[in-house]
Amino acid sequence: MTMTTPTTPAAPVEEAVLAPTTAMDAVTLHVGDLEGMSAYYANAIAMEPLEERSRGRQVHRVLGRGTTPMLRLVHTPDLPTVDPRQAGLFHTAFLFDDATSLSATVYRAAQDPRSRFVGSSDHLVSEAFYFTDPEGNGIELYTDRDRDLWLHRDGNLVMGTEYLDPNAYLRTHLSQEAVDAGPALAGRVGHVHLQVGDIAAAESFYLDALGFEATVRGYPGALFASAGGYHHHVAMNTWNSKGAGPRASTLGLGDVAVTVPGREDLDALAARLRARGLAFADDGRAITLRDPWDTQVTVSVPGTTTADLLAR
Repeated sequence: MTMTTPTTPAAPVEEAVLAPTTAMDAVTLHVGDLEGMSAYYANAIAMEPLEERSRGRQVHRVLGRGTTPMLRLVHTPDLPTVDPRQAGLFHTAFLFDDATSLSATVYRAAQDPRSRFVGSSDHLVSEAFYFTDPEGNGIELYTDRDRDLWLHRDGNLVMGTEYLDPNAYLRTHLSQEAVDAGPALAGRVGHVHLQVGDIAAAESFYLDALGFEATVRGYPGALFASAGGYHHHVAMNTWNSKGAGPRASTLGLGDVAVTVPGREDLDALAARLRARGLAFADDGRAITLRDPWDTQVTVSVPGTTTADLLAR
């Protein structure tokens, strides 16, 4: 007699939207000064090199905290600098576990003379601080409020932009122990905010095709979307880039990376893309395609390693 071990059936995949446990992965930046940018993110954001690889004249270097990749830098010194009016990156948002970890990173970033402090805001669902790196890439450093405190109104998540005093925040939460801990404190990419040429086209791609769900509509010139009810994994705005067409090859954003639970989620995504006539590549572990502004988007299954990032 053959004995079989009962198995728990996999949760069904919702064909129209991304799984609730979808998350963001390391963002890729094309940089002109690899060593300078690596040193900046090491000092200001407390990341450390995890792995690197040379591909022809290009050097790809992955930075992060612990074993979590947060940023892939691709050395492409021949590319022109970022045009702030074109589509691309508004900011990469790095998420920290608590106010102590956040304040330590904010302090580091503020102390680095290569940082440009842009501002800070209480968004009701999160507390955030904004900087610009030496090559003009936007950075958000933030921590989330407990989801039990998030409010909804008329089908929209309630988010705001209220004043957050950076000095008062640091006085309340900063500790030398946390500053000294540096990369030992966890961090990850929480969301990515993009500049796009048109909100309707962005919704068609990032919501209808990829499967994110809108969380905040009606904010002037912007749309916020997520999987699983998070406040946002992606945001798209036209504040600087309204009417922008496909991106020219420049420094700055190279790839937006998304992680889904399993192969069945990639299959559902592939079906949505085929139904809309969108071209994509599928290597079994990841689907890669380009948005209407020629930004590469990679959707992969868990277990992606730094080597996988370097191979993109």
